Amino acid sequence: MKHLIIIATLLVSAVLSAQTNFEKGMQKAFDLWEANNWTEAEQMFERIATAEPNEWLPNYYIAQMNSLKTWNEKDPQKVKAQLDKAQAYLNTVHGLTKDNADVLVLQAQIYTNWVAFDGMTYGMKYSAKVSELYNKAYKLAPENPMVVFGRAEWNMGSAKYFGQDTAPFCKDVEKAIELFVNFKPETSFHPNWGKERAKTVLASCEE
Repeated sequence: MKHLIIIATLLVSAVLSAQTNFEKGMQKAFDLWEANNWTEAEQMFERIATAEPNEWLPNYYIAQMNSLKTWNEKDPQKVKAQLDKAQAYLNTVHGLTKDNADVLVLQAQIYTNWVAFDGMTYGMKYSAKVSELYNKAYKLAPENPMVVFGRAEWNMGSAKYFGQDTAPFCKDVEKAIELFVNFKPETSFHPNWGKERAKTVLASCEE
């Protein structure tokens, strides 16, 4: 019995140690990202993803970082490399978590970046898929502010493109901001972004 207790204690200690290492690594990656050290943060997420192959979050953030980096990138080769890397890591995420609204939103954002990069080539290919992803995410998590905001911003962009009124979608942005007030992610490492951007978009609605 004594040996069993020792073994059980060691197993529990190992699990707690693994969790602590994961949490420490994730926090360090976020600290680097917040300090605008994007390369170091991404490398940290990559190391965590390798060490913790069953965790979807580090892969998610690698995908998100590469998606975000394309916003101000003008070099077509770099844009393609970043979006290809984002998709590769998100494909891993798809294999680790199912019916995840946050993942669907990020997939929609990656497709949106392709459309923004080259509308003539990717507009027809991805536009309908983006709408479909946001609608599916909304059905899964209608109280998730990132879902509500992402869907609203996409619909606003589509409305502007076709010369339609964006006012109805401004109300959705306002709703997203309200949802952010009481939103609590599953853990401190789960997605929780977009509040400030939503405020900026809402301000542009009121101009």
